[in-house]
Amino acid sequence: MSTLVIVESPAKAKTIQKYLPANYVVMASMGHIRDLPDNASQMPTKLRKEAWASLGVNVEEDFEAVYIVKDPRSKKSIEELKKALSEADELILATDEDREGEAISWHLREALKPKVPIKRMVFHEITKTAIQEALNNTRAIDEHLVSAQEARRILDRLVGYPLSLLVGKKIKYGLSAGRVQSAAVRLLVERERERRRFQKGTYWDLKAALAKGHESFDAMLYAINEVRIATSKDFDEHTGKIEASKAGKLLLLNQADAQRYQEAIRQHPWRVLSVHHNPYRTSPKPPFTTSTLQQEASRKLGLSAQETMGIAQRLYENGHITYMRTDSVHLSDQAIQAARGSIQKLYGGDYLPDQARLYKSAAKGAQEAHEAIRPTGDAFAPPRQTGLIGRELALYELIWMRTVASQMVDARKTSIRVEIEVRAGQEALQFRANGQRIDFPGFMRAYVEGSDEPEADLENKDVPLPELKQDDLLSCQEINALYHETKPPARFTEASLVKALEEEGIGRPSTYAAIIEKIKAEDRYARKVGNALVPTYMAFAVTHFLEEYFSDLVDLKFTARMENQLDEIARGELSKVNYLHEFYRKEGAFRDQIDDRDTNVDPESARSVALESFGAELRVGRFGPYVQFEQDGEVKRVDVPDDIAPAELTLAHLTQLLEEREQGPTIIGFHPEAGRAIYLKKGPYGPYLELEAPAPEPEDAAPAEEGKKKRGRKQGTKKETPKPTRASIPRWISIPDITEDPDRGLELAVKLLALPRQLGTHPEDQAPIEAGIGRYGAFIKHGETYRNLPEESRVLDITLEEALTILREPRKGKGIKTSSVLRELGSDPEGNAVQICDGRYGPYIKGHQVNAPIPRGFSPETLTLEKAIELLAIRKATQPEKPPSKKATTKKKAEASEASEASDDDESDNKTPRKTKAKVASKETAETSEKKTNKTSTKAASEKKPPTAAKTAKAAKSTKT
Repeated sequence: MSTLVIVESPAKAKTIQKYLPANYVVMASMGHIRDLPDNASQMPTKLRKEAWASLGVNVEEDFEAVYIVKDPRSKKSIEELKKALSEADELILATDEDREGEAISWHLREALKPKVPIKRMVFHEITKTAIQEALNNTRAIDEHLVSAQEARRILDRLVGYPLSLLVGKKIKYGLSAGRVQSAAVRLLVERERERRRFQKGTYWDLKAALAKGHESFDAMLYAINEVRIATSKDFDEHTGKIEASKAGKLLLLNQADAQRYQEAIRQHPWRVLSVHHNPYRTSPKPPFTTSTLQQEASRKLGLSAQETMGIAQRLYENGHITYMRTDSVHLSDQAIQAARGSIQKLYGGDYLPDQARLYKSAAKGAQEAHEAIRPTGDAFAPPRQTGLIGRELALYELIWMRTVASQMVDARKTSIRVEIEVRAGQEALQFRANGQRIDFPGFMRAYVEGSDEPEADLENKDVPLPELKQDDLLSCQEINALYHETKPPARFTEASLVKALEEEGIGRPSTYAAIIEKIKAEDRYARKVGNALVPTYMAFAVTHFLEEYFSDLVDLKFTARMENQLDEIARGELSKVNYLHEFYRKEGAFRDQIDDRDTNVDPESARSVALESFGAELRVGRFGPYVQFEQDGEVKRVDVPDDIAPAELTLAHLTQLLEEREQGPTIIGFHPEAGRAIYLKKGPYGPYLELEAPAPEPEDAAPAEEGKKKRGRKQGTKKETPKPTRASIPRWISIPDITEDPDRGLELAVKLLALPRQLGTHPEDQAPIEAGIGRYGAFIKHGETYRNLPEESRVLDITLEEALTILREPRKGKGIKTSSVLRELGSDPEGNAVQICDGRYGPYIKGHQVNAPIPRGFSPETLTLEKAIELLAIRKATQPEKPPSKKATTKKKAEASEASEASDDDESDNKTPRKTKAKVASKETAETSEKKTNKTSTKAASEKKPPTAAKTAKAAKSTKT
């Protein structure tokens, strides 16, 4: 009896195959095989004229979705799976255990229409034990989960498709909007509004460097005559003043006061008033969920949410971690015992609690996998023994440390507060020193959670103070008066945005990575400045439009309530059809709102951006944001640069921009060779240099040869105006570097305008080597090979020899693993080197133009040269032929074209080259005028016989496709 097992990916299939009997064949569906059509043209022919065809969902009846196979790879996968299924006696669907995985299994069943028994197999880790247990406990497809996933997909289509069209029509073509995406963008916009409303408060205080004997420490002024000094937490962020409830109870120091006290107490004695010790404990955080993994990977590893999920997917599919899409913090008994075993072995019994720690999920509707993200198996493999490298190793280590730490004992700490007094006449100044002592690290030996607030990290560090007791006398080594400003609310990072989305119950953690990438795409709704996500003016315009006309969609509570209702559908407590009807179809529901806004909303008002305390009209246009305001009785228009964030935009910026525009660009000097002016200009993406364009040549300066025509330009028309040469100013050059020193500025400008510059030719192939600045910084280029320059400023003066040295170095970068040689085995019969190398997926055999994996039963240390040559030969014989290069294909096409033209003189019908056929067919399908059609046919007939009607129709269909 043979069994076909279907999973999503080849990597997962390869790993599972190892744990199944020989009569089980594991194949991959390559992810989703069916989806809703993108537009009406992809619908089945009989449904294309339906009013709901563009949605792909029959909204007039029971919201039945029309699914199609869009991707050619999916069509190929279905054919291969059907062929394998025809030879199988049983089908097991082993896709992921969440809603999406359940839906993939359902789609496979619907597409394959199997006539053999079907089973659903689920597991949360890919180990032999887990696979065997899942095989013994198969079930049917969970129709409730499928219904919930389908409702989510249909809901996103019913909202996203018409809403994106409306936003594109009213604001700017190409914009997108959606149920979760728009709520996430609103979070960014609302935080930027808070920053704009923020009013800065200022205050002064004193910082003293004190010492007892040879041990020094810092203390801050806390109170004067027992009246506390105001600090940042006492200010109202909307007024920049002390909060009304605290007025009269605090002392606000200004610069004069601070400096007066600084001088008054410098030489006076300092005495310890009291020392307070406060022992306390901190407990470890629970193991990772999808959300917390994304947050910590961002803080500690600098990974985006999408990068984190991609790496975690590979770790899961290769059997290193459990399923990575989960809301649960629960650990199985097997995992708890594995973690406790690791603690006992690595840290000792003092770090092992008497009883296992049990965690419960705090997230509402936790419904994905039933266990937290953790290392697999009944004994956790230490990170350095997994064979992982690079970012996969780093992420696995993060998961391993968090899981092990979650089962360790508490950390024991003691906070220390020292009250110190110094008197200046009748005034007593109280200073305070805070310290911390870690008495027993506990779980901190393995892992400490990161924080978005740098000050919060101090809580996990020792802050030592000398041994002090009451009435100890201290010496003052230094005292400084310090100026402070209150800070606006921090912008969201990817980590803090993920946290906010989860806390608000918006979307599901498994979708956050895709949402954030969509928000960042092309800097349309947010641009990343450092780690911060800064919303664009377009984000403000779209959010204002949705708040005005679709307030529910960007209301966080409403969005969270929608998620809860989808959870109810998953549990079988709510009907999918009834839910969609209430939201979309009933009177006054979403469909009616879309129709009403489409008719009644003025695009001009939709393109306006509302900014608080901004005395001008800000709009978003086709080429970006701009401002219109009145000055001296005249309406002025100024483009707003992207580098001015909405929270920082003021009328002063606009006045400055207007003055710069009216004054014209700054002349840096004249190019020493071209003799033309070099200007410093400011564009929408920042400052740049421009070399004045050369004067156009006179019309009759160089008459063309008789009978010779230039392609693309009729005789007698004007020549194109020469374009000026431009160069962006890189971030390592400031504007004063160019403007303050005329000679130095001109030299820099000439060098920047000369980029990319030729350094010489490569000694091996004589191909040119050049240095330039691109989207990702300064680079060296040789053919199709690029290398980033470690010091970007060297792009202006790097030599050929230095460039060759950089090109010889292995390529480095995100996701790029440099293979290192572990062993030199010798040479093959042709004299080519045979090596054992360490690659991205572990050790492998490297030969001449072929690599081979090291099979089970062989180790890199014991593999012989003879066996390696044999494995390379097998690999070379079984691997598919590589497709010809683009250059070779072009050459082959050219040769075929020449041969075709030569044969046309001797042979008769239907020898029209393929390009000519497509051209004729295209004209016949596109031109409906009989006159043009006849003209085209006559022209074709004069060159050669026209193709037959059948072939013309076939070519037209091919051209359309």
